[in-house]
Amino acid sequence: MSLTKIIKHLPCTFIIRAITTISQNPDLRDQTHQQNEPPPQQQQQQDPYSLMKEDPIQVCSELWFRTFSSRINKPFTNLTGFLKKFDLWVLAYQRSCAEETGSFPQRNAIHSNVLSSLLSLQNAVLHGHFVWGMKTHLFIRSPNDKPITRLFSRRKLQAMLQSDKPCFQDRIVQEVLLLILEPVFEPRFSSKSHAFRPGRNAHTVIRSIRSNFAGYLWFLKGDFSEIYEHVGKDVLTNCLEKGVKDKKVLSLIKSAVTTPIRTRTKLNKEVDRTRTRPKLNQEVERTNKEKKNKKKGTRRKILNEDEPKPDPYWLRTFFDFAPREAIKVPWYGHCGILSPLLSNVCLDELDTWMEGKLVKFFCPSKFDSIWKDTIDDGSHNPAWPEFVPSSGKEKTRKMDFIRYGGHFLVGIRGPREDAVDLMKELIEFCEAKYGLRLDSSNFEIEHITRGIQFLDHIICRRVIHPTLRYTSSGGKIVSQKKVGTLLSVTASLQQCIYQFRRLKFVKGDRDPKPLPCTAMLYSSQAHTNSQMNKFLETMADWYRYADNRKKMVGFCSYVIRSSLAKLYAARYRLKSRAKVYKTATRDLSRPLRENNNNGAPESSDLFRTGLVDAISGIQFSHMSLIPSCDYTPFPKNWVPGHERVLHEYTRLQDPKFFCKLHRSVKQEGLDLPQEEISKIVWEFKTCGARGGGSC
Repeated sequence: MSLTKIIKHLPCTFIIRAITTISQNPDLRDQTHQQNEPPPQQQQQQDPYSLMKEDPIQVCSELWFRTFSSRINKPFTNLTGFLKKFDLWVLAYQRSCAEETGSFPQRNAIHSNVLSSLLSLQNAVLHGHFVWGMKTHLFIRSPNDKPITRLFSRRKLQAMLQSDKPCFQDRIVQEVLLLILEPVFEPRFSSKSHAFRPGRNAHTVIRSIRSNFAGYLWFLKGDFSEIYEHVGKDVLTNCLEKGVKDKKVLSLIKSAVTTPIRTRTKLNKEVDRTRTRPKLNQEVERTNKEKKNKKKGTRRKILNEDEPKPDPYWLRTFFDFAPREAIKVPWYGHCGILSPLLSNVCLDELDTWMEGKLVKFFCPSKFDSIWKDTIDDGSHNPAWPEFVPSSGKEKTRKMDFIRYGGHFLVGIRGPREDAVDLMKELIEFCEAKYGLRLDSSNFEIEHITRGIQFLDHIICRRVIHPTLRYTSSGGKIVSQKKVGTLLSVTASLQQCIYQFRRLKFVKGDRDPKPLPCTAMLYSSQAHTNSQMNKFLETMADWYRYADNRKKMVGFCSYVIRSSLAKLYAARYRLKSRAKVYKTATRDLSRPLRENNNNGAPESSDLFRTGLVDAISGIQFSHMSLIPSCDYTPFPKNWVPGHERVLHEYTRLQDPKFFCKLHRSVKQEGLDLPQEEISKIVWEFKTCGARGGGSC
């Protein structure tokens, strides 16, 4: 029998007293949850301040250095030692509070009661007493939760048990596991994977495609997002065991994946599988009638000072513009923020298999102008990486691969049959490795001339004609000679219009017409303009590497500016956009006010006295103000900055390399940094005291 059914049959007074007693008394709470726990006399009460001895950032840095310096990727057999470090739990609590409240608490400002509760959570995890999603047995509470000072009803208890909000203590355990497991698996991941990893994002995917995918004729695009939902638990644990052999960590992740989660329907009630469909339909009809009978007017909620504020409007709007490949985020049971890392661990088998396919597929041709000898030479030109010569009797057979989350893109230089064969092999691999039978609807094969859409950017090519002669009328080409092709990565205007239409900024498809931004109806003109400027800055940065960046950002600016003009016309009763532009100028920077309010003081006087905020104009009102596309060359073997620092630090730790470097410095007559610093200090001591600081 479930916990909710037991609560229904218990007396209300018994439930209230039991829950409040358990929540307020931690000793009784531990006894009710665990029967095999040793008695309190055998447990030694530890002081949490005595356990805070190390810097958690230093502990994490040493783990990152240890994983990147080991040349042999052996599985880690002892990670429980990191779970025993209380400093990591304090750091996880700080990060969880930053996510919950929006502010990062200082380490020395954490209360002793919170540290004691955090220590009890750590001991529960180490001794196997921790249960995921246990909302009636909390070791530590969220800083936003109000203390229980009075009895609450049975209905409130049921709402607490059936709520979809995860426990705060689960978030802390997830943070600790993420701090430990991320440096373990990052050196093992392929460089072809770019999603849910530090230092990699959608921009690195677009830049890699622009730099390394020139010269490919056929493109295979696939969707493996079903692995997020339908992959077996045994498959996931087998992939984890290749990098981690610690039983404590593996048992924690296994229990997080296998523990069921209560799901709620739109009726805000837990769905029972034995419930018949007609009865469910009757409840839906009854709730719809109740919604119609409710009053339309709702009171606006006033947030407290310590209550977390909602995301700003520009940020929520930009997240709604997420590409189709980035919308779906993996979620495995109670793993929470650990789920993206687990998905990369699971899909790393696919990356390894594809890297082997790239080597086997490569077949160079001496008659081709690119990729003559090795798989890495030829096509990459730092000055013009997209240019591929079109000369040559034969074509080199080559393939490249890149993955962003559950979506991947394969470029093939060869016939279409190679793409079809690779698709069949991918279907067989997924069925054998993950136990999923994918069909042809999960894959698309397109030629470069048709254009391939990936991450809301279209990958196509342009033929270069150095000799173009036109007639006097300017319509007909007399002579043209092509020398090569240029890979073009442009943003999809149709996808941008679709996103604006979905967010009710425009209506129509071919000739979209802006609609008033009703979400900012009750905001001031200064606040509305500042929010939209942040949104436009973010959109300009998103289309940073698109060839048509000016066109896309100009269109977004036109939609936002027209939407706000219609909003201001309705708010200030100006009847049309033309009157709004006449009063507030093109960038809407001048203040607006209703015509009837003639006795109001001037806005300049209000701004001088500090009663109103300064109004910033809408950005990118002219095409000349929009930045151009960023064509900065992307290195061939690019690695993120933190990996490059770790590799350099690993080399410096090698005594042979350090001695060789020190010997070369002495032979060339150079000074070490320590010697330069000592000279500066000595000159300051000797010359600075005499006056002037210089000899």
